[in-house]
Amino acid sequence: MSIEVFRIDDRLVHGQVVVGWGQPLALGFVVLVDNLVAESDWEQDLYRMGVPPEMSVHFESVDGALAHLAEYEGRPEHGLLLTGDIATMRALVERGAAIRHVNVGGLHHRAGRSPRLRYVFLDPAEEADLRAIADRGVAVDAQDVPAAHPVPLAELLAATGG
Repeated sequence: MSIEVFRIDDRLVHGQVVVGWGQPLALGFVVLVDNLVAESDWEQDLYRMGVPPEMSVHFESVDGALAHLAEYEGRPEHGLLLTGDIATMRALVERGAAIRHVNVGGLHHRAGRSPRLRYVFLDPAEEADLRAIADRGVAVDAQDVPAAHPVPLAELLAATGG
């Protein structure tokens, strides 16, 4: 099997990831890539509580994810790699992770961000990061749940609030 989805979602592990993506794709594991969470036992415990017993969650720094990506790709069950921000996903792509497709999930409102879709708000640096990922030959689209129509990057960046 392997990692089925490479997703960016600022809420990290939550119901939409576990139920919305996990059940339809029969996910057996989630790899959460976040340098700070990878060093925080209590945050890891909180995220573990958000997954059902049949799903494992692994916490990696960017370096750790790059070192173990082949192992995750070789696992017998389906998996999802999750980052909480675009910059982390860009770092994985630019440092050699074999990622062919990136799914932009929830990136919510905060100062400096403009609405693109009802669940995606971006600032100019994040837009540049998404373009840089795409410039590496990675398909990028936004999709909140698997049943929704994916929004290609060009449409996402042209959108004004959805």
